[in-house]
Amino acid sequence: MNKKTGIVPGSFDPVTLGHLDIIQRASGIFDEVIVSVLTNSSKKPLFSADERVALIEEATAGMNNVKVDQFDGLLIEYARKKEAQAIIKGLRAVSDFEYELQMASINRKLDDHIETFFMMTSPAYSYLSSSIVKELARFHAETKDLVPDCVEQALQHKFSQNDK
Repeated sequence: MNKKTGIVPGSFDPVTLGHLDIIQRASGIFDEVIVSVLTNSSKKPLFSADERVALIEEATAGMNNVKVDQFDGLLIEYARKKEAQAIIKGLRAVSDFEYELQMASINRKLDDHIETFFMMTSPAYSYLSSSIVKELARFHAETKDLVPDCVEQALQHKFSQNDK
């Protein structure tokens, strides 16, 4: 039997409970799930790529078939290198679908052996984004129902440093 590997790519700045919902559900379908943190030098993330990897590793520690990695460049090339059969994308709304369909179509053109799986986010997280979480944390608002504990602590630390 061939191992089925799926990649959950993203910036994860920071990882939210919505992301973890998709990761956990994917881990029940695929033999191996690689959560891949995009390192995009044109963006200025709150957390470094290494910090994001560490936070995701902590948040997924109980998921035995989940690995965390980072990449830059084309996702499809990374997926080939990891011998993945699928790219897994979480969708919150129709607006997500329009963009993700375009990305899935170009990835399919580049390599028709790697499928894209769309997973609808659980309704409890349909409004949730990393941007919203950062905005709330910046103003010291409650984020504990939005992110794992390790992320909440990291956000508090980041923004308490900025207050000094």
